[in-house]
Amino acid sequence: MFVRRIGPRKPAVVYMLNLALADLLFAMLLPFKIAYRFHGNHWVYGDALCRVVTASFYANMYCSVLLMSSIAADRYLAVVHPMASLSRRTPRTAAAVCAAAWLLSLGGVVPLLLSNQTLRLSSPDITTCHDVQDVDTLRSFYLYFFPVYSSLFFFVPLAVTTVCYVRIVRTLAAADVVQRSRKRRAVVTAVAVLLVFVACFTPTNVLLMVHYLRLARGGATDSSYQAYLLSMCAGSLSCCLDPLVYYYGSSHCRRQVAALLRCRRGAGLRGRGFRSSSSSSRAGSTRTTSIKMTDSPPLEGSHAHYRKLMIT
Repeated sequence: MFVRRIGPRKPAVVYMLNLALADLLFAMLLPFKIAYRFHGNHWVYGDALCRVVTASFYANMYCSVLLMSSIAADRYLAVVHPMASLSRRTPRTAAAVCAAAWLLSLGGVVPLLLSNQTLRLSSPDITTCHDVQDVDTLRSFYLYFFPVYSSLFFFVPLAVTTVCYVRIVRTLAAADVVQRSRKRRAVVTAVAVLLVFVACFTPTNVLLMVHYLRLARGGATDSSYQAYLLSMCAGSLSCCLDPLVYYYGSSHCRRQVAALLRCRRGAGLRGRGFRSSSSSSRAGSTRTTSIKMTDSPPLEGSHAHYRKLMIT
């Protein structure tokens, strides 16, 4: 849909295209995770691929966080400061922000690519991938890496996203909009996107912080890590909920989806033998023309632009 039907003409489309790409990469890595769990947490693909899958998994999650935070900031500028941000909200700026998000998320996982991620256990006789680490490595490296990484790439974007959507909702609620249904839909969409962001990514990062906080204090971490694995599964639902962000976040995308559904519906009707006579079509077009000529006299000059705005 994004590649063939929707061009990157607007900043929102650029952000959502990159978010769709992140979801696609996540779906490509998911079979390795599934096979690993179904084999009883036994990794059979070698240490190199374990490093790539582990690093890509975290990079994808935090890149999605940064992209959704960028979408929130873009909507904030469009709603709260529409005129002042008009010159800055361009597809080129959005592309630069997306490139920065990819570089930051990929650069942040370089230590995971450079460190050993597999560990052979004797009881049970399995090879784990990232689940079990050497104690010295945990206390000397991961104890500082993951809390800092999570704070910079999740909690800071979470604060930015929350502030942006709260300001958006307040601005929309205070705006005097003639079409109440559009205003209500915009408010509901902003709240829904914020809830998806919080529900999918907050449990994982909170439990990650709890896990390493317990490790720093010398406590048991088994229970928190089991809950962390469950939260990672819940966080994977973001790639299922992101299409809602695509649909409600872009009016162009909504029109394309509606047009696609209408084409399929029309093809189904034609397949069942429904035909419209040419005479009725001509009569309908005549009636439509007469209504347009009587109800809306032609406007000339600059007034025609206002008429067009009211129609759209």
